[in-house]
Amino acid sequence: MMESVRAQRLQPGVGTLRSLRPGVTGAPAAASAPPPPPAPPPAAVAPPFPPFRPPPAGLGLGLGLGLPPPPPPLGLQGPAAPPPPPGAGPPAVLREAVEAVVRSFAKHTQGYGRVNVVEALQEFWQMKQSRGADLKNGALVVYEMVPSNSPPYVCYVTLPGGSCFGSFQFCPTKAEARRSAAKIALMNSVFNEHPSRRITDEFIEKSVSEALASFNGNREEADNPNTGIGAFRFMLESNKGKSMLEFQELMTVFQLLHWNGSLKAMRERQCSRQEVLAHYSHRALDDDIRNQMAMDWVNREQNSPGALSRELASTERELDEARLAGKELRFHKEKKDILMLAAGQLGSMHSSNC
Repeated sequence: MMESVRAQRLQPGVGTLRSLRPGVTGAPAAASAPPPPPAPPPAAVAPPFPPFRPPPAGLGLGLGLGLPPPPPPLGLQGPAAPPPPPGAGPPAVLREAVEAVVRSFAKHTQGYGRVNVVEALQEFWQMKQSRGADLKNGALVVYEMVPSNSPPYVCYVTLPGGSCFGSFQFCPTKAEARRSAAKIALMNSVFNEHPSRRITDEFIEKSVSEALASFNGNREEADNPNTGIGAFRFMLESNKGKSMLEFQELMTVFQLLHWNGSLKAMRERQCSRQEVLAHYSHRALDDDIRNQMAMDWVNREQNSPGALSRELASTERELDEARLAGKELRFHKEKKDILMLAAGQLGSMHSSNC
């Protein structure tokens, strides 16, 4: 019985178990005032999940854990630049870096000459699988074209682990959009194999020290799993040996939980930080999570008409800016997919009421 209640408390839906969370309105976390802190629990129980502390400027991802993120995948670092005007293409430094990696990959795998980046990307992941990589869903690379009848065409590519990249150039044809997405994904895939992109003891110590400096913390916090920095260390140590892309795939779940207000809801259900980390560190992003979040946005739209369209417009802008900067896109792409799912559910509800 206790396990059943615990599992329900850890559900991602904001509307789940409303009776256990007095005062929850269903509004997005960013749009509501922070709740008063809960009463201190008994000493033997981990403290409730803390309020979100935005990371310092320049750290990039906000995980909703009050923690600094790992270094992002390759691309242009720092805040996304505004999209260039049509036809301007990507920043020169990104374009040149991508082309250099593609040429180098071609030289070392197929000899000199033009490389088919779509085939090369697929072969790269099949090679990883053949060498023992743990790819739970196989080595298939999946492409998704954005429906359009005229250029510029946009294509997204999802790698076997879940990381997502998109065409970063002005693409006059669908085939060129597919090649552009494959190029940036191949660059990140290749560099992700470099030893410097692995989570090691040295990397953990350096990251924790930088986090302490950024948050004005002390070493005692780093050794206490009940603090934000301590939880950060716990997550890094739990993923020792993994690459930055693998770690970021895990972080995407926590980003979405924060964005949707789920972390705030779990905190109000008296879930501890350790419970949330332990549960979602081993739970893949699945249709159940997406559907529960979509229903939260359906409720928000019903309570505040226009909320869904405003969030969707903002998300699409963020997705385009990140895509043109060559950044990893799964968080933005999942947000858009969840919002589109909510819009579809609203449409079905309206149709059934007619």
